Amino acid sequence: MSNLKPAPLAYQNAAFLDSPDGRILRILSEYQEPLARFRREQIQDTVVFFGSARFKGKAAAESTLSTVENNHAASSVEQEKDLKRALAGVDMARYYEDARRLAYMLTEWSVQIPARRHRFVVTTGGGPGIMEAANLGAHEAKGKTIGLNIRLPFEQCPNPYITPSLNFEFHYFFMRKFWFAYLAKALVIFPGGFGTMDELFEILTLAQTDKLAKKILVLIYGSEYWNRIINFQAFVDAGAVSQEDLELLKFVDSPEEGFEFLRDGLTKYHLGEQPKKKGEVMPEIAKTRP
Repeated sequence: MSNLKPAPLAYQNAAFLDSPDGRILRILSEYQEPLARFRREQIQDTVVFFGSARFKGKAAAESTLSTVENNHAASSVEQEKDLKRALAGVDMARYYEDARRLAYMLTEWSVQIPARRHRFVVTTGGGPGIMEAANLGAHEAKGKTIGLNIRLPFEQCPNPYITPSLNFEFHYFFMRKFWFAYLAKALVIFPGGFGTMDELFEILTLAQTDKLAKKILVLIYGSEYWNRIINFQAFVDAGAVSQEDLELLKFVDSPEEGFEFLRDGLTKYHLGEQPKKKGEVMPEIAKTRP
């Protein structure tokens, strides 16, 4: 009688699934599993918040500054660097508070929309900073809120304000980007770094080239910051983009102004029946054939 043990089923073979040959299955899983969960949770569409993971709330930033100011053990050179960062942190903390407020206002409005599915759900990359602030604001308004985390060796872990059933973790950046773009009806860009700029320009490129089968609002928060970082008019002056392309953007400087823009735009383009281009199929997350 043979002592050979049964081989593992292919879909339970961890060595295969984690190998280069299993990559296509891992990619498909990062498409199908979130899709199934969004359907189960009745999520129709989202508003995505991007911004720096490094910004803290006002109280936390002031506490860090106080600690640095009282740290006499550090060398003068190191303390000067720490003090500069801590002062910047206190200044940028206003954006954390504004993201929290804007997400609260948006969610407070969206949860009252009469619909079979959840509309305009606040979504972030799931980590700290501006992401945490937006998830917190939506949580405080008693709405569902989504976190699309990415597995990294450092700095990234889910913040505690994500709705547990809508807490995702991705291995592939491009699959995470797909889910940011596919469900989004609006993008809210707070001050941030390379990752924030990456997401902003990716969505702008899709909108500019008419690759999005929907109208997506792009709100850029904090004109003081962004005018120092990017000269958008220089693109036009150089002939790299048209003046009309800049109309894809809306700069705002207060949560109230941002909320009015989002509410009015989302109502105009995404509430009620909207005419479609010939042959256009609008994404419908909750409806599928068996």
